[in-house]
Amino acid sequence: MTTAAGPTGKSLTYADAGVDIDAAEQIVDLIKSSMRRTHGPRVFGAHGGFAGMFRLDYNEKLFRRNYRDPVLVACADGVGTKIRLAIKMGVYNTVGIDCVAMNINDLIVQGAEPLFFLDYLGLHRNDPTHTAEIVEGVARGCEIAGCALLGGETAEMPDIYAEGDFDLAGFGVGVVPLRRAIDPMRVETGDVVIGLASSGVHSNGFTLVNRIIDECDLDLGSTYDELDGGILGEVLLEPTRIYARSIVTLLRRYKVKRIVSGMAHITGGGLASNLARVLPPDVDALLDAGTWTVPGVFELLRRRGDIDHREMRRVFNMGVGYVLIVRPTFADSVANQLRALGENAFAIGRIVKGSGRVRLE
Repeated sequence: MTTAAGPTGKSLTYADAGVDIDAAEQIVDLIKSSMRRTHGPRVFGAHGGFAGMFRLDYNEKLFRRNYRDPVLVACADGVGTKIRLAIKMGVYNTVGIDCVAMNINDLIVQGAEPLFFLDYLGLHRNDPTHTAEIVEGVARGCEIAGCALLGGETAEMPDIYAEGDFDLAGFGVGVVPLRRAIDPMRVETGDVVIGLASSGVHSNGFTLVNRIIDECDLDLGSTYDELDGGILGEVLLEPTRIYARSIVTLLRRYKVKRIVSGMAHITGGGLASNLARVLPPDVDALLDAGTWTVPGVFELLRRRGDIDHREMRRVFNMGVGYVLIVRPTFADSVANQLRALGENAFAIGRIVKGSGRVRLE
């Protein structure tokens, strides 16, 4: 039997084709400690196995955690074109936090406690150092969110991704007891809308951000008047804020009363579009745009890109990253509790009779 030879006269290998198995095995060792930091007693199974395992109910006294009528909540999302900016900046350890945030912030809207997370990294070439930095960011995001990084996949695909390119997506799973699941049909007139401040642009609208940077020749290494001394590239790469611990802690304090009638994660589409997703058809959310401060980076993007104010509100979070709709009697208490938990919380409006729309005054 003869062996096929490549153009150099020697047998072709997977590495010759662009996939380095040795580098992939090195990655498994490099990320082991990052993953294990996120594991609690409900995670078991060997590192590097074919799948991760997580116990839903756990009866040992010290870590007892059981659920009545548990409902699993799942979501999948990616970081999007913010990755292009990270590649330009040579910063690989923050987009993993974004990946976790985009999933877990969606998951907690249902009232769920995050359980575990898996990531998918597709790239041109498996550079062990850069890949480990990306996964370290994912692990850090899981620590902030209070969930386990249970596993993932790193795919080296030189035929798909250009030199230096990569993509990052994730999948999160949480649980909520059926009677505690958030039902937006409970939103009613008189409820108060509470906003939680964003950490900046988060992970939406970066296709427009990148266009503004390119066409307006903005320098990622420079500061601008609107940034209060911040470096543009660093401000834009600030990771998406993860609200999970604050929201889960708040909801656990109300075991009987259901004081939160609705929540929304403010992502692509902006405040109006995302908040409207959790409104019944017979009410409106009436918001006062003067109740929160819009971060300067948005004004910089608007002015330099000559973007209409309405378009800015449609694309970006404009300083509000998460919203709760709360019964009016509890609104002040909820806002104060969230501040004590580290959030910048502020009342931004109220629920009135209407047709399922968000109105900004």
